[in-house]
Amino acid sequence: MLASLFARRYLFSPKSRSVINLIAGLSIVAVAIPVAAMIILLSVTNGFEKLIHGAYDVFDAPLQIQPRTGHHFALEKIDTAALSRIEGIEEWSAILEQQILMEANGHQLTITLRGVDEHYEAVLPIREAVNVGTAAYQLGELDRLLLGHATAYELGFRQLFGASVNLYAVRRGSFSSLVPFANYTARSAVPIVGLFAVDYNAEREYAVAPLRLAQTLCEAPHAASAILIRTAHPDRVRRTLEEWLGEEFRVVDNEELRSSFYRLVRLEKWGIFFIALLVLLIASFSVVGALSMLILEKRDERITLHALGATDRFIRTIFRREGYLICLLGGGLGLVLGVGLTLLQQKAALIRMPVETFLTDAYPVALHGGDILLVLAVTTIISWALCSLTVQNMIKHE
Repeated sequence: MLASLFARRYLFSPKSRSVINLIAGLSIVAVAIPVAAMIILLSVTNGFEKLIHGAYDVFDAPLQIQPRTGHHFALEKIDTAALSRIEGIEEWSAILEQQILMEANGHQLTITLRGVDEHYEAVLPIREAVNVGTAAYQLGELDRLLLGHATAYELGFRQLFGASVNLYAVRRGSFSSLVPFANYTARSAVPIVGLFAVDYNAEREYAVAPLRLAQTLCEAPHAASAILIRTAHPDRVRRTLEEWLGEEFRVVDNEELRSSFYRLVRLEKWGIFFIALLVLLIASFSVVGALSMLILEKRDERITLHALGATDRFIRTIFRREGYLICLLGGGLGLVLGVGLTLLQQKAALIRMPVETFLTDAYPVALHGGDILLVLAVTTIISWALCSLTVQNMIKHE
């Protein structure tokens, strides 16, 4: 307690104003800036991860049932009536995905056609993502398409009135070089009724159509490539499904579907964290300089304290706490700045994106309590190590 009193008076006493106090103030700022930067950068990466999750929520259900082998399976292999009765499953939908060639206006591109049944909108909010045209991809016996804005742009569509595409799917299991068209199943003049706006990659990856159209192109009636499950308790439902389905099927969540992508996002986050940590470490050496100069300046006071009976351990404690106080003030100031600026961006969206997107026009941020605790923990560890080593080396046993 007495050592903390000495440390505070060395830093704040009006009679101790000097260049060293100015350097200590600069050291506080030097610690605060990288602490604030770490919080802001981690919040931005969290924001982008959340944004990407939100974009793929239109296509990725909490759980999917997939065959362990092969591209698709016969729907009768799963008792869908019993599936609906499993506790925790709110709704399910069968889909069939197939890589196809899409052609229109002299443009061609490869895309994943997702054939969906009538329960699809009860599982995933595709209707909310459609902002041009209508989400009615099935009208009686007429099959229609939903495309992403990026796909429509690449195909040369500037309006939906009268827009249609030709679809080609490779036949599996046979190939003829003499009659190339025999290698494909085709569907001509499929009308486009709506455009959805999500992430560019998702817009470029998917086209949505009725399940029967995908089954016709795949020449696989009554087949599906996955069953999407909507549930609020994915972990519990997953365990139940794995026991119920047996070895022929596997159950995956939306993280596993794009595991490499989300792993890359997290690696990028930790890369940013360690770069900012290096900046914090370098900035913290200003505390070493300020503490060293303070120890040299207070040599006479140290001699006086020795004469009054103070031990070397007590004197080292004074200067260690002086360093801790500088780092604490810097960390606290950085915390306030980082959290404050992050919340301000979250509420007011002050910093805009340099390009226009369909998802957001401002940098997304998401503040996580775990990130704040991590930044404070590494700041504390660095402060303790630098202050302890500096004081130990500067004050020798007398």
